[in-house]
Amino acid sequence: MIWNTWFVRFEAELSAGSLSGETRRLRSYHLRRFAYDHPDLPPGEVTRDLCVSWLAGHQWSAETTRSYRASLRRFFAWAYASGLIAADPTATLPTIRPPRALPRPAPDEIVRAAVIGAPERTRLMIELISATGIRRGECARVHSRDVSEDLVGWSLRVVGKGGHVRMVPLPGRLAGVLRGAEGFMFPGRIDGHLSPRRVGELVAEALPGTWTAHTLRHRYATRAYAVSHDLRAVQELLGHAKPETTAIYTRVADTRLREVAAQVWAAA
Repeated sequence: MIWNTWFVRFEAELSAGSLSGETRRLRSYHLRRFAYDHPDLPPGEVTRDLCVSWLAGHQWSAETTRSYRASLRRFFAWAYASGLIAADPTATLPTIRPPRALPRPAPDEIVRAAVIGAPERTRLMIELISATGIRRGECARVHSRDVSEDLVGWSLRVVGKGGHVRMVPLPGRLAGVLRGAEGFMFPGRIDGHLSPRRVGELVAEALPGTWTAHTLRHRYATRAYAVSHDLRAVQELLGHAKPETTAIYTRVADTRLREVAAQVWAAA
């Protein structure tokens, strides 16, 4: 395929930028899918209208479309900066603003049932995400060397999006289990560990209905905010760059909303 030579150079660019393996694979997948749909069109002949038409021609969510748009933007901006194309066809693509979604924390009874019924490996994934709020990709990469103890307890070293490192408090029982792993907690063929996709699949299979690993993360965020009312602390625990993102994950209890509303009515 005519695109392959460009892809090799672009993937080297991503590696030089210290992007995580998960992010590099995602960007490469998006671009290879675009190239597969246009096998006879050289990258230098791609137009803005073609990109718009392709993005609009799939039944993706707004969030997924935005991710594909970001991959195209990065690839063609690189090609333009490298002198491979005369103009960047993606420079003025429409901005995508996904509608704000409601937090969807997995209910306690759902999590308890899953923990009881899941195989040991999957049960540990559920317990780990529930106790720390880490992403499925971060869960996939958990290694025994990432567990450490300080004066106040055990912590898990997590490398999140963009390579940002954070320390997440870890219950002593789980710390003991992880320390006994002597390597990756969930071994696999992707750099020695399971892929994030596989972790997500296993957790979703164990959770009844449409609950997922991401809803366990919502559950952790909601519970953390409920006991602290400290959005900044929850932001640090989740590894978010902006508190606005954290706010999306934290569901305010219905009883609290009614309490506030009642105070407004009383003051009227």
